[in-house]
Amino acid sequence: MDQHPDPVVPAAAKPATIYDVASAAGVSHQTVSRFLKGFEGIRPETRRRVERALDELGYRPNLTARSLKSGRSHRIGALTHEVSHVGPSRIAQGASAAAREAGYVLDLVSLDVHDTRSIEESLDLLIQHDLAGVLALSSTDEMTRAFQATRFRVPALIAVSSEHDGDRTDPAAVHLHELVDHLAALGHRRFVHVAGPDAWPAARWRARAYEQAVASHGLVSRGVLTGDWSARSGHDAVMRLDRLPDATAWIAANDQTALGVMLALKERGVRVPDEVSVVGIDDIGDAAYFDPPLTTLHLEFEEQGRASVLELIDAIEGRDDARPPIRAPHLVVRRSSGPAPAA
Repeated sequence: MDQHPDPVVPAAAKPATIYDVASAAGVSHQTVSRFLKGFEGIRPETRRRVERALDELGYRPNLTARSLKSGRSHRIGALTHEVSHVGPSRIAQGASAAAREAGYVLDLVSLDVHDTRSIEESLDLLIQHDLAGVLALSSTDEMTRAFQATRFRVPALIAVSSEHDGDRTDPAAVHLHELVDHLAALGHRRFVHVAGPDAWPAARWRARAYEQAVASHGLVSRGVLTGDWSARSGHDAVMRLDRLPDATAWIAANDQTALGVMLALKERGVRVPDEVSVVGIDDIGDAAYFDPPLTTLHLEFEEQGRASVLELIDAIEGRDDARPPIRAPHLVVRRSSGPAPAA
């Protein structure tokens, strides 16, 4: 009977430590530690070397050991709107990445924003866990009311824009005039806005900013239609009209709505941009590949998420670090906007 030696089973790779990361990046372990805590005063080149070393070594912070040593949790509970919507999804991605880099884990809880009872039940469940803090990424009035009525036992940040808080005003609303400026420069004088759902503060501010921008140019609004951020709602809003309004420029509340608007206009025999121009807000990844490619307002969703979670971590750790401002939205011109047709 042949004797076969037992197969050699390789030993499990030892997890990388911050000392391994420091050696690979050519920096001190204190620099790696400051990077993981979200410290901003690190030179860009040093930051890039640390990021590359963390990625190459697959470094993962030992949160269990840190929690036992420090006597506190390193888990953050994050509540958000269902992440099928592009904006909330990308904000959550940015928050999760920033939390991980700072040595925390982000537990994401997706809520049904139309069901107040469901929101309250999710909050009750969340606050029973051992958390370092709670990040409430609020999108709707229902979410904000539920969050504000909850007594959290740990630091909590409700990241929601407020009509009375200039620092948290929807950035798209602040810069929506750039879309109107662009279209007015192309000779457009009659506009339509396809808004988001009224329960979303961002939708209300964008509709208000649209009205103000049109009025400031002495232009004419031919109406505001209502959607729900989806391409289907943009399509339905146009197809429900008995007659298309006498407008040459359509401003959609987001890119997905704009996609539906453009399809509906095409189905009704209107050419974009030859007869009407259509623009959106967000600059989602597919916007450059719409037919025609979409002119839109680019938003820094990931930076919004990062800024929110780092603000919460500062509160958890008792710091007040100065951080760079979020980059402002900017206009991205593509082929869905063109000169207004001759009268």
